[in-house]
Amino acid sequence: MTTAGDIIESGKSARLRPAGSAALRPAQQPAGPFEVSAQARKPTVGDALVTGLLVIYPAFAAMAAIIAGLFLTGTGSL
Repeated sequence: MTTAGDIIESGKSARLRPAGSAALRPAQQPAGPFEVSAQARKPTVGDALVTGLLVIYPAFAAMAAIIAGLFLTGTGSL
């Protein structure tokens, strides 16, 4: 494991920036998972369908599971 003493003795710099220096410009950094990318695109029909499935399918699956559970326990029988 490399320690701070090893780095100092080897003469290699750790490439640390001074506190007063400017950070990298946004164009030089890739966007993270929660950041808006520099090239915004318009939503497509496919995006709307996927979003709809992600919202609607769990609701239907939950309802189906509740109904199946009621029938399995005998509560839902006529």
